[in-house]
Amino acid sequence: MRDITKLVASVLVLALPTFALQDETAAKTKEEKDKEKDEIISSSHEATIDGVAFSYLARAGTLVLREEDGTAKASIFHVAYTRNEVASLAERPVTFCFNGGPGSSSVWLHMGTFGPKRVRMDGPEGWAPAPPYDVVPNEHSLLDLTDLVFIDPPTTGYSRPAEGAAGSEFHGLDQDTKWVAEFIRLWTTREGRWASPKFLAGESYGTTRAAALAGELQGRHGMYLNGLVLVSSILNFGTARFDAGNDLPYILFLPTYAATAWYHGKLDREDFPELATLLDEVEAFALGDYARALFEGDRLEAEQVSEIAARVARYTGISAEYVERTNLRVQIQRFVKELRRDERITVGRLDSRYTGVDRDAAGERYEFDPSYAAIHGPYTAALNQYVRGELLYESDLPYEILTGRVHPWSYASFENRYVDVAETLRREMHRNPALHVLVANGFYDLATPYFATEHTFAQLQLDPALRANVSMAYYESGHMMYVRDHDREKLKRDVAEFFAKALAR
Repeated sequence: MRDITKLVASVLVLALPTFALQDETAAKTKEEKDKEKDEIISSSHEATIDGVAFSYLARAGTLVLREEDGTAKASIFHVAYTRNEVASLAERPVTFCFNGGPGSSSVWLHMGTFGPKRVRMDGPEGWAPAPPYDVVPNEHSLLDLTDLVFIDPPTTGYSRPAEGAAGSEFHGLDQDTKWVAEFIRLWTTREGRWASPKFLAGESYGTTRAAALAGELQGRHGMYLNGLVLVSSILNFGTARFDAGNDLPYILFLPTYAATAWYHGKLDREDFPELATLLDEVEAFALGDYARALFEGDRLEAEQVSEIAARVARYTGISAEYVERTNLRVQIQRFVKELRRDERITVGRLDSRYTGVDRDAAGERYEFDPSYAAIHGPYTAALNQYVRGELLYESDLPYEILTGRVHPWSYASFENRYVDVAETLRREMHRNPALHVLVANGFYDLATPYFATEHTFAQLQLDPALRANVSMAYYESGHMMYVRDHDREKLKRDVAEFFAKALAR
């Protein structure tokens, strides 16, 4: 009996180092999991919007997203603005905002239109100012209508994957949707906002994200939304890919080509004194004779080709001879270079009102987008100064405004076909008939043309009872229509009307 006791004691003694090692490993694992921590800085501010003064709280910093076992996956930088002295959070909407890229931070919507401060641009048309740059109070902010949360997806802004996490876990349509949705779920839970009305606001690829998020939030998390604000929307990438065999972009870009030519004085103003009259005529031609001609292809007779080329030239300001050499198909990269080539001037893609000058006037494509160059410097400098100086958040990381570090970006779930989240949006509007959508379109936007967006929504096949849930708004500027004073003011009015409609019971 004493021998058995000695044996058991020996086994326990031998096991002690193993238990100790397990405890030590668990401690290290916990330490590694706790290495990434939330870092939120709060500051108090005041604003006056539409003549009403009020105070608000700004919270800037990082929120760590984790797996259920506690493993840190990403540190998400965001800025949340919440109005003080709100009687009922259940009646106070919250809007989650983001831009696109992929690879863009939320700086554009944040510092351009929706946030309480905005970047000062030059003159009412929004031209590029000379450095240094500054911010001014935004009298057309949405903060009087809704609390705002501006989100920088992983690897944009100050957001980064956690140590040990691979970029491929975030850099793709499905991955991005999953983790941005997780941020929204976690923020909503911690802030006690499940009872609040909820909106998503996205710009450019951010509209692709918004539609995908509607599916993830409503389908997976049961978080039903009141509305989506889609600024410069693209839901079906087939409308913007100038690939051999895909004639859709040539048809859908044509009205914006015409608007651009009209703006730059390349069309006869006696024939087209008003932009609206021109666009009505071009849209009819694009959907009619032009579409039929492209679909006919090589079956067109030479005389028919010349006739169509002449009409395209009349609307675009590009010579009929050039149009014929492109087989009636003028790609955007060629258009922005060709329209004012004789003056050695290029026009912008994001906003075709802007112009630039290349070294090589005979080149096939422009060296840079002059409309992006006009905003890149002002928004970058203003954001970096504003975050440290007013929001009191400090980081030595570079704030990634629009980065290539997210590439390659995965569209694995749409392999061998064009990305199309319009069907996701349709499904979610049927799942939740209270979901409303506002689409903001710039007439001079050559990145996501308004006619392409109209086509996408015309093909949505919504139940007729839900079609009134979609509202379209138009602006005489480009992708970032809010750089223009009049359009920033109009966008605020349009969003306010949309909110009232979406929240009506």
